[in-house]
Amino acid sequence: MEGEDYFFTDKTAFNAMKTEELVEWAEVHGYYYGTPRRFVEEQLESGYDPVLNIDVQGGINVKKVFPNAVLVFILPPSIGDLEARIRGRGKDSESEIQKRLENARKEIQASSAYDYLVVNDTVERAVDRLTGIVQAERCKRERFLGNLTGESGG
Repeated sequence: MEGEDYFFTDKTAFNAMKTEELVEWAEVHGYYYGTPRRFVEEQLESGYDPVLNIDVQGGINVKKVFPNAVLVFILPPSIGDLEARIRGRGKDSESEIQKRLENARKEIQASSAYDYLVVNDTVERAVDRLTGIVQAERCKRERFLGNLTGESGG
């Protein structure tokens, strides 16, 4: 939804935003995606923990801009389960399915750059695991003491 999950713009405006206004951007499966830096900064200043649904290269770029960012890689239970999920949508061609599976394999190999791995076996369990990570990160000494003293602990 515009302004909640996504902010839509045309390609010309997107290209103009890439160098200064986006914390990360990528072309994925023929579509352009990016995260507005100002949106992330506003969320952090308001005390929220922004959650970004981005690819591996985007996550690595976010970590460069926000070194205290916590990267969580969401894994399928298996490549077979991922393939079944993609096929179950019924909207991709066979070549698109193979392309998505190959991209998934490459991204899984790059997950070593992430702080946590969460298997999305069921939505409820994945949400519980993510909630636990957020709670644990908020209790880290550096973040906790930084919040008490007003120093930027993360």
